[in-house]
Order: sequence, then C-alpha cells, then structure tokens
Amino acid sequence: MGLGKKKEYIELGQGTVLSQSAKAFLAATEHDQQFSHIIITIPKDDECAAKAALLKDTDVSRLLAHIPFSFVSGGNSRQASVYNALEYIQTLMVDFSADEKEQAIVLIHDAARPFVSEKIITDTIACTQSYGAAVPSIPAVDTQKVVAEDGTIQTHLQRSTIAAVQTPQGFLFAPLMECHRQARLLNKEFTDDTEIWDAYPDVTGNRRVHVVQGDIQNKKITYAKDLSLEMISQDETNCHITHIGIGTDLHKLVEGRTFFLGGIAIPAEKGELGHSDGDVLLHAITDALLGASGMGDIGSYFPPEDKTWKDAHSADLLRTVWKDIQKSGWHLINVDCVVEVERPKFLPWRQKVIDSIASILQVPTSHIFVKAKTNEKLDAVGNGEAVKAYAVCLLER
Repeated sequence: MGLGKKKEYIELGQGTVLSQSAKAFLAATEHDQQFSHIIITIPKDDECAAKAALLKDTDVSRLLAHIPFSFVSGGNSRQASVYNALEYIQTLMVDFSADEKEQAIVLIHDAARPFVSEKIITDTIACTQSYGAAVPSIPAVDTQKVVAEDGTIQTHLQRSTIAAVQTPQGFLFAPLMECHRQARLLNKEFTDDTEIWDAYPDVTGNRRVHVVQGDIQNKKITYAKDLSLEMISQDETNCHITHIGIGTDLHKLVEGRTFFLGGIAIPAEKGELGHSDGDVLLHAITDALLGASGMGDIGSYFPPEDKTWKDAHSADLLRTVWKDIQKSGWHLINVDCVVEVERPKFLPWRQKVIDSIASILQVPTSHIFVKAKTNEKLDAVGNGEAVKAYAVCLLER
C-alpha cells in the first residue's frame, strides 16, 4: 500500500477497513445469524492498534456489546494465522455438546474486504449448513490461460467454468480443523482454505466446496487506488450509487416456434430459436441488469449446456436474476429498450409488453419503455430471419 501502516487500520467511512469488515458480520449477528464469537488474527503485540482500529466506528462498539470477540496472534502466512484462530476456537467449544460440535461452522474472511454484503454472509452460511463448505465467487471477466515456464500459453481455459473466489469462506468446523492439522504436520502450504478442504477428502467425507453468488463490490484492498476517494466518501456521506447496464440479444426466427417479446406470446408466422423460449427482449433486459449490478451475465447465470434451462420461460429467468440483484441492495430507476423486428408489427402489443415487464420486475410501468424499429429490408432482421433487442437500465443503491 505504501502508506506506512497496515491497510486494515486505514480510515474508511466512519471507522477503518477493519471495523467496516467486522460491522457486516456484527450486523448479520444482530439479524439472528447466531454467531457465537468473532476472532480477529493480528500481528504479535499489536492488540492496542487493532482494538483502536476496530472500535473507531461507534456502531461496531455498540454491536460488540452483544457478541464476544477476541484477538489472536497470527502466523507468518495466511494459513498459519487461520490455524491459530481455529485452535483458539476449539478452546471455546469445550462445553459444546457432541451435536453442537458436529454442526458448528466457521466463516473465514479477509479483513481487507470491507465491502462484503450481508447477503453474501447469509448465503454462505446457508450453503455451508447444507453442504459442509461454501465460498462466494464471481465469473471470470478476462479469458484465462495457463502459461508455461518458457512464457508461452500452455493451456486454453474455458472462461465459463472459471470463477474468482472471494470471502467469507464457510466450513464445518471439525473437518476443517483436522484438514489444517494434517497440512501442518506434513508442512504443506495452500493458497486458501477451500484448497486445504479439497486436499483431504478422507477427512471431509469427499464433500465438495459449493459456490454462492459473490459481488464485484466485495473486492479485496490490495493497492492504494483500491481505497479511492469515491469509496471513502460513499460511506461518509451515505450517498447513493448509480450504475448503468446494457444488454443485447439476437435470435433466429424459424417456423414452429412461438414468438415471445417481454413475456408476451405474439401471433406470428415464426418464433425465436433458442435454448429457452428465445425471448430476446427479456434476455437483453436480464443482461443489462446483471451488468449494472456487476453480477455476471445471462450465459454464466444460466449456462446453455445446462439442460435445466431447456425451453425455460425467460420471465422466470429474469425473476430469478432480479430477486438476487434486489438482495444485493439495488433498485431499478428505469429500463429503456429497442426491438428490431420486421414482422409482426410491434406497436399494437407495446403496452402489453411494457405491462408484462413491469409485472415481472414488480415496478411501476413508468419505469419501463420499449420501442421497435424495422431494418428497412436490410440484414437478417430486415429480411424477417431474425429479431434483435437492446436494453439499457439504471440501478441505484
């Protein structure tokens, strides 16, 4: 960071990076998530500085009145620090019943991720309780490659199968503790706790780490620019963030398919050919909303190779996406759309389409507008062989 002190102690909002990170978990605790303890690993003999940073935010001081917290000296690596914290947690569980010990879970979070949302925390908890291990992730934006030692590309990876994992990472406590012990005995170093978990399937019962939806806002502070004035002032002034998103979709028109626009079946000679019902307008809106919220795209959310979504109603896909976006705190200002189609004529159906979209998103019709254009007999759209849609949205939180 080049700032002369630990990045977790840097001022942010009405407190510090550390207090902001802790506040998200304390707020979740206040909402009945039932954390029994919060442990913060710190450099040796650094408790005074850590405590000052943690309690700088008066909200954190208030919330800590309802849950115990402890500082634990870390190690010379992330893995060593987590191990020390897990060993300390074990001492707190001496009076737990056998069932409580078996069901206890632990969430491990990088304190340098102060923008974690309560939704990510609660989703990770629920997934961990169901499967034993969970981690939030976001789809990879850039195409990923494996590079050989000679500086050439060795393997071309499929971007749709790659995700960037975030924290908190959630685990059943007992098997994770044993995984860490085995790694320590064998002097093995791992990048994160999901890797440690997967390294010892005999300990975990071969339970795989499940993924929950992360958030692009849940970034890890690594460089000074990550703590931009915009991020700091956002919390200090409690101002709203507005994001713009754009989406587009194109489908071939064929006989024997129903023509859908905005969730409305419109009489036509041809309909959209697609994995789902082919509703280009709802697909474009879905992509615009996902782009504005930073939560991926329709292809990563509903992979075409997944048979679950074969012939699915696009209205159901949009509802699913919009529900998740709303959970992340976003609400819709407006959506503006353009449909390019030669036949059928759109104008007689426009109001029904607008009403349908507004109903799917549960917003006033004044938030939605759709207009249509023909392509003057040019290209595939103009020749009646395809239909295309564009959508632009504005989200606020």
